[in-house]
Amino acid sequence: MNTIVHSGQRGLLPELFDLLESPITAFRPHGQMIRLEEYMENDRYVLRAELPGIDPDKDVEVRVSGGVLTIHGQRQEQQKERYRTEFRYGSFTRSIALPTEANEDDVTAVYHNGILEVTVGLKEAKASERRIAVGKKS
Repeated sequence: MNTIVHSGQRGLLPELFDLLESPITAFRPHGQMIRLEEYMENDRYVLRAELPGIDPDKDVEVRVSGGVLTIHGQRQEQQKERYRTEFRYGSFTRSIALPTEANEDDVTAVYHNGILEVTVGLKEAKASERRIAVGKKS
């Protein structure tokens, strides 16, 4: 069973992010944005990232620490004679807050057809609220 994490409806905010993907992205601190989709499937959090044209063994690193998943990579430009290019080269980084029940010891990553898929196991959610007894001071 699949559960979508974010609404599939496109509103004003996603369109603004699409606008930011224009050539002005070179002025962003980390150069380029990694496009993501995330969902829950079979008690696992799944994050898919578009990373075309990279070698996953050399060009990408996935880290998890303190409830945050970070994808860092580099796309190298090959020196060729060309008239023009719209490809983006250089380094990229994206950090994503994991669900509170994420198990950082149960993370896998697979790269296939330009998509990096990271899955994280989920622990059973603990009760976030409890009643505290109030005693009388003697």
